[in-house]
Amino acid sequence: MTAARSRSPRSPADGPRSPGLRERKKARTREAIRAAAYALIREQGYDATTTEQIADRAEVSPSTLFRYFPAKEDIVLTDEYDPVMAAELAARPADEPWPASVRHVMRKAVEHGAGEEAELTRLRARLLAEVPAVRSRMVESMSVTGRLLGRAIADRTGLAPGGLEVRVLSMSLVGGLLEASRYWAEHDHEENLADLVERALDVLEHGLPSPGKDS
Repeated sequence: MTAARSRSPRSPADGPRSPGLRERKKARTREAIRAAAYALIREQGYDATTTEQIADRAEVSPSTLFRYFPAKEDIVLTDEYDPVMAAELAARPADEPWPASVRHVMRKAVEHGAGEEAELTRLRARLLAEVPAVRSRMVESMSVTGRLLGRAIADRTGLAPGGLEVRVLSMSLVGGLLEASRYWAEHDHEENLADLVERALDVLEHGLPSPGKDS
């Protein structure tokens, strides 16, 4: 038996650790499942697409599919927005007013989404608007995003993150994002999603616009 070679500790200058083989394999499996789901939904619609069909198209077992995605709705909704938002929040000045921090983070989240295939972003928004099960799962999953925003607001206001006022505001922000996405899909993606998100944030920060300014 050979002795294990010691490894020198990594310094911050080494940069982030590259994903190992296991992590890369898991990422490829996740992407294969999601790609299969989106392809089938485009071909035959959401309701007609089963998890068994998705697993077969992705060449994985149903048990593997459910290990990555507990429900069919999770396959089309899971994204990496929360880590992006968390990183952006951590980088903001501690004394920055919360409205400025929230706007910055929301812009970055929208930009991150815009980096996806445009058709994929529109499909996800359409499913959110048209499929009640997807919308319900989205509301459930966005509570995590709401808690993330709540911590940022609490840090910048001195209020308790679990206090009623912070919870109401953070979940109002999440609801505003949800409605902006639904509005975008319901109006055939005619407007720019980033502009709609800005309008939603305007309402939450300043209240309703004067009559005649919005339809």
